Parts: sequence; structure tokens; C-alpha cells
Amino acid sequence: MRLFLIPISTRRALIYARPLRRDIPKELSLFDRVTTKAAQTWAEWEEAENGWKKHLVTWGNKVQQRIPFEEWGLKSIPSLTSQRRINEEHGSKKIELLYPGNSVHLDKIPAILHTIATERQEFHRKKMLWSFGIAPITAPLGLIPVIPNIPFFYLAYRGWSHWRALNGSRHLEFLVDKKLLNPISLPALERLYAKRAAHALDDTPADTPGNEMAEDMEQSDDRVLLKMSDAKKLASILEAPELALEAERAIVQVSEQLEAKKKKNQDYNSSNEKKNS
Repeated sequence: MRLFLIPISTRRALIYARPLRRDIPKELSLFDRVTTKAAQTWAEWEEAENGWKKHLVTWGNKVQQRIPFEEWGLKSIPSLTSQRRINEEHGSKKIELLYPGNSVHLDKIPAILHTIATERQEFHRKKMLWSFGIAPITAPLGLIPVIPNIPFFYLAYRGWSHWRALNGSRHLEFLVDKKLLNPISLPALERLYAKRAAHALDDTPADTPGNEMAEDMEQSDDRVLLKMSDAKKLASILEAPELALEAERAIVQVSEQLEAKKKKNQDYNSSNEKKNS
């Protein structure tokens, strides 16, 4: 397993895990076979031109886009137990963490990762229990012919998603606490972020030394660093095709949240000006 720390804005970052070739089991587990079959079925439904399958896929894709990118990132990290099952040496040797050194201070990485690992653990635990607890109540809807039991499958999926994110967060916390990460600043990432920082930050040219650029980012307001087109560039640089979708999702969500915050502040200031006038 290899980890990537991808700054999306000057305050928020995406954590993503990519399995190495030796991490891929020769035989898929029952759970993996079921999820693979579900993914194939979903892909087939996407080909439907109309009908309930098309409507369900359209709704489902919108729901998935609303799931926080932090959850998707944590879900990419396998549980500690499953990783040890694949690689018996896991937990005794350090694993690589690739990141842009001109965007994140090396000494700040443990704190950043610890926050990512722990800040949503209780949330995922509660949501997992709630989803799995409510799902059986919707089981009788499965008696309706033709149409699948959408509420049951949705709740089961969300419970599974929170379970995966919870296990991923605990695994990440273990790696941070045991100091089992080997941060490596990748030059190709640094070049990409140097260009983006020059556009996002005032008075920070692309040739600014790495430590100074990271300092400028740390002291600036929260600003989006990446463009949508950068998602595929990141995936290519890190040789992780699946990362493109996760990066796109993160860029969209952070951009929308910062825009909403900006509008809220503008409305608040406008309201105050009216009161004082």
C-alpha cells in the first residue's frame, strides 16, 4: 500500500491509498466478489436509456457525489486486519507517503494525518450503526414485485461505506501513532503545485523556494489550489487512475463550500451595513 496526501485547498487535503501489486490478493474474497458484481450490475443499469433503472442510476450518482470526499479517501485505505492478511510484514515496516513538499511542511504531516484519521471516526461509527439498524425495517418493501428494495440497498450501502471509512481511519491513525509513514516529496507534484500556487496566492511566484511557498499557503486564507483538469494530471503523476474521480469530487466539494462560505460572509456584512446606515 502507498499513500498520497493531496492538498485540495490551502486548508484541506485528500488522503488516498493505492494498493501495490503485491497487495492484490490472488483470489477475491466473498465480499469482494459481491461488491464487484454489484459494480458490474450498476454499470449495466447505466446503459439503460429509460425506465426505473435509468432513474435509479441518475439518483444514485447524485447521492454519491454528495458523500464527503473525506469519506471516499478513508474508504480507499483497507482495514489493518485485511492489509496484514495480504502482507504479513505490514505494521513492522514503513510505507511511503507521497506529497508535494512545497505545499505541506514535512513536520506538519503527522498532525494533518492524525486530524484526517480521527475527526470523523465517531461520526462514521454512529452513522454505520444507524444505517445497519434501520435497514432491516425496510426489508418488507422487498415483497413488492419488479422494483428492487431501494431503501434497503441504500441503507446497506451507506452502512458499508461508513464501516469502510471507519476502518480506514483507524488504520491511518495506527500508522501515524506508530510512526510507520515515510513521507517523500515528489518533484512532479511540486512542479504542479508551484504553478497552481502562483495563481491562487498573491505575491507567490512559481519559482518561490519550497519552504517559503508552503509557509505562504499556511498563512493565506483558505483557497482552492487545483483545477478540475488537474485531477487527471495527478492520477497520471501518481500512476493511480482511480484517483482522478476522487480528486474531481474533492475539488468540486471544496470549491462549493468555500463559495457558500464567501456568500454567507458577504450577506452578513451587507446586513450589518444596512443596520448601521
